Amino acid sequence: MIRVALADDQPLVRMGLRVLIDREDDMEVAGEAGDGVAVLDLLRRLHPEVLLLDIRMPGMDGLETLRAIGADPTLASTKVVIVTTFEIDEYVFEALGSGASGFLLKDAAPAELVQAIRVVAAGEALLSPSVTRRVISRFGRNSGTATAPVPGIDELTKREREIVAWVATGQSNEEIAQQLFLSPATVRTHVGRAMTKLHARDRAQLVVFAVRAGLNIPES
Repeated sequence: MIRVALADDQPLVRMGLRVLIDREDDMEVAGEAGDGVAVLDLLRRLHPEVLLLDIRMPGMDGLETLRAIGADPTLASTKVVIVTTFEIDEYVFEALGSGASGFLLKDAAPAELVQAIRVVAAGEALLSPSVTRRVISRFGRNSGTATAPVPGIDELTKREREIVAWVATGQSNEEIAQQLFLSPATVRTHVGRAMTKLHARDRAQLVVFAVRAGLNIPES
């Protein structure tokens, strides 16, 4: 059973999410919170597998809450999906860089949100090509210029750098394998090795590292 926490300052939004989640056989709502301070208390008490987190909340907003979660090792087991009405590029990039495993808009289809919960609970990142395109278009593609140091980037092999760049397009291992004429298992191995060398939490963080390191991200 996937236990999900809801963080949104609008009770009506939380009620809608609760109804949507509770009707699924493999998930349940573990708790709700309307502000960042309450979110942290909830997570420390209940340790849910997934947190659906709004960005705009009173007091401690979603991004500040996300940074606080990332700074607390006891909360590392909770995967965070940002759910918001705001399509702002800086929010997307900062959220991914601060530890979010995914990013969804509140007008997403119910089935898409439910699938997002399952994806991040399984340890994957929820990164659609549309989201990654926004990040890449905002912060540059194929610039070849690093925007911030990325420890471990020089340890990557040429193939690993290539595949990390492809991960930044938002494509799955299977899709990347087709592009590079490799097997999905081979791509998965390279992704795993790159994550180990870069100490990346998940594929979402690989996207951030690829952009910061100035890797040549292919057109997807």
